[in-house]
Amino acid sequence: MENLNRKSAPQAKQYTEKIIQFGEGNFLRAFIDWIIWNTNQKTDFDASVVVVQPIDRGMVDMLNAQDCLYHLNLQGLDAGEPVDSVQMIDVISRGINPYADFASYLALAEQPEMRFVISNTTEAGIAFDPSCKFEDAPASSYPGKLVQLLYHRYEHFKGDKTKGFIILPCELIFENGKHLKECIYQYIDLWNLGEDFKTWFTEACGVYSTLVDRIVPGYPRDNAEALCERVGYVDKLLVKAEIFHLWVIEAPESVAAEFPADKAGLHVLFVPSEAPYHERKVTLLNGPHTVLSPVGYLSGLNTVKECCEDELIGQYVRKVMFEELMSTLNLPMEELQKFASDVMDRFRNPFVKHFVTSIMLNSFPKFKTRDLPGLKTYLERKCELPKGLVLGLAGIITYYKGGKRGDDEIVPNDDQKILDTLKELWASGDTAFVAKSVLGLEFIWGEDLNLIPGLTELLTTYLSVIQTEGMRAAVNLVLV
Repeated sequence: MENLNRKSAPQAKQYTEKIIQFGEGNFLRAFIDWIIWNTNQKTDFDASVVVVQPIDRGMVDMLNAQDCLYHLNLQGLDAGEPVDSVQMIDVISRGINPYADFASYLALAEQPEMRFVISNTTEAGIAFDPSCKFEDAPASSYPGKLVQLLYHRYEHFKGDKTKGFIILPCELIFENGKHLKECIYQYIDLWNLGEDFKTWFTEACGVYSTLVDRIVPGYPRDNAEALCERVGYVDKLLVKAEIFHLWVIEAPESVAAEFPADKAGLHVLFVPSEAPYHERKVTLLNGPHTVLSPVGYLSGLNTVKECCEDELIGQYVRKVMFEELMSTLNLPMEELQKFASDVMDRFRNPFVKHFVTSIMLNSFPKFKTRDLPGLKTYLERKCELPKGLVLGLAGIITYYKGGKRGDDEIVPNDDQKILDTLKELWASGDTAFVAKSVLGLEFIWGEDLNLIPGLTELLTTYLSVIQTEGMRAAVNLVLV
């Protein structure tokens, strides 16, 4: 097999450099760059990506060694049928390490065709660091680097307002565009870059919040050799991802016209607000994850796929998702049902082993953000408690009791104060006391959940049944 590069793979295409991408990791290459590749194939977008390494140590050298080519292996279920495809992605033209070559980084601002900035620098990447200086080469923070680039473009094109950037952050932060924009203004003020530049940035550039959704396991270590044989190249940058994808961009039609990914048959949505889609993802994907994990584990199951395919626990998962949580959202029902069906396919992905114990890290704060809002809304709309969600909370509380499941040691992982408190409460052996006490832990919930009508009594019932008859008996009680 030949090493992968543009000489050994002459079918790789060249496009016009229009996009600056901060980040070279698996997610961006398996999601954003794949979307750009598809958009090039199916529209006249004609765009390539220049990757900027956002931290001192990264993968740009490895990327450049392969002329920025790599293969993406998509695996999952499509309408219930397994998919396992491999495609060479050729949209990255080059990679730059600004720590080694700051001049080449700034020179990107001088290219008139450059129009978009895309980033995924982790949740910690969008942050204001006052220790950054304008003279740093480069500034250590991502927003600082971006302001250096923006100011150079502003000066080079003498304030031409047709040379602004469309900036699309993909960090997993709600309202990531708003947070990034705030950081940019902070650096403009800290570095005294002037009102004229601030006005240019405000009027010529757009920073738009986005929501991204695709599971990307990364480099396929278990079958990389077989995939290389399959494509006929030695590819050190292979990346694996699920087939599901969604990119929600809170931006006007003018942005969609310039970035026509929604015209390429992709799940890319340009919307007035990302909020309902953020709520949908948290509620219908993360919410069921949080409660199926303890319920499934205490029923003798180990993976999300096993939970969904188990006759009893699978019914429980569907009840929580389709009957309880879905009814708390405000998007069109047809859209919600399609999304939930896609989530179920993702949960049953035969190519991914998603262990429920990994999901149960920090279960209490997860339940607070992902499931408690739905519990309250369901009660408000239906005048009764959602039994599946309450059982999920009972499962979390039981899991935090510790002990054993068969031969396996149960080892909850959370804030030490929560772990110590639960251990102390369970020492009483009184499920009614445990239920009332946990619901009253304001340092977890920020309120006393005993004030929710009927919750203390129902939680006590489920905790008692789990202790005396086991989790499966409790699930049967919920499904009646």
